[in-house]
Amino acid sequence: MQQMKTGFLSSGMMLAFAAFSAFSVSDAFSKLLAGAVDPFEVAFSGGVFGFLIIPFIRRKDESYLDIFSPQRPGMWIVRAIATFAATAASVEAFMLLPMPEALSLMFLMPLFVTILSVTLLHEKVSAWAWVSVIVGFIGVLIVLRPGMRALHLGHLCALIAAVANAVGVIAYRLAGNNTPRLSLFGSSLFGPLVGDGALMLAHAHWPHGWKTWLFLFGYGFLAALGQLLMMVATARAPANRVALPQYSQMLWAVVFSYFLFHQALDDWTFVGIVVVTFSGMLNWIRQHLRYEHLAFEERRAAWHRLREHEAGT
Repeated sequence: MQQMKTGFLSSGMMLAFAAFSAFSVSDAFSKLLAGAVDPFEVAFSGGVFGFLIIPFIRRKDESYLDIFSPQRPGMWIVRAIATFAATAASVEAFMLLPMPEALSLMFLMPLFVTILSVTLLHEKVSAWAWVSVIVGFIGVLIVLRPGMRALHLGHLCALIAAVANAVGVIAYRLAGNNTPRLSLFGSSLFGPLVGDGALMLAHAHWPHGWKTWLFLFGYGFLAALGQLLMMVATARAPANRVALPQYSQMLWAVVFSYFLFHQALDDWTFVGIVVVTFSGMLNWIRQHLRYEHLAFEERRAAWHRLREHEAGT
């Protein structure tokens, strides 16, 4: 039984790693669109191109109408609003800030998820998990160095995205495993469609050029794919553990920053990134070792039971 539980949690975290990889590449596409397309129009494309995934996730016993008929309307609306806020704020943040700097603030999401998972879901959070998120917060302060450098709209948008993403993770957990997947996924599509669609009306224009369309498709499709993977991940592991693989995004951000956007990091920013990344890996390594220990104890107990059975016969 314990082995099954261990594998279950590991699969949830691996799905979360895949989700955050999709988000990272999607974020790079949004930054490539800076100055060419309105930020809200970019976020709106996430809902449009996300519909391409629906046929691949629909079960045979599900109807397409499940997208519009949530079992828990309150949670559906919360998820939709959270996704809308997260997409709009994150696109703006990546357009205004270097990717590592924007992500360092968004990496406060595990702290918010941990707090919400304790207060709303009543999940048990270890002392190591609290240490991890606190160290991550210190890393964010090193990157931003408030009081020593100017903070502007991009930083505020990154913080809003972190809070909104945390609310979205908790809302997926509160929805329960019996909620149809199309209903869960539909909320992540209609949030950007309605919210960002309304905000883009004043400045929207028809995109020109195949590169612009390619970048829009890359952003929208991968953002929707990340939402799908995160939806499945949160059904397979506690919310505070699903949030930890977000730290893998920093590697993507540094690579993109250097080689794609040619934005070098200063020394203090690099130190802060190392601290932030270490905070996530610290707790992940501890959890991996703990599950390995539990699996070893189970194998040893099974071996003792086998020996006792052989001795009795």
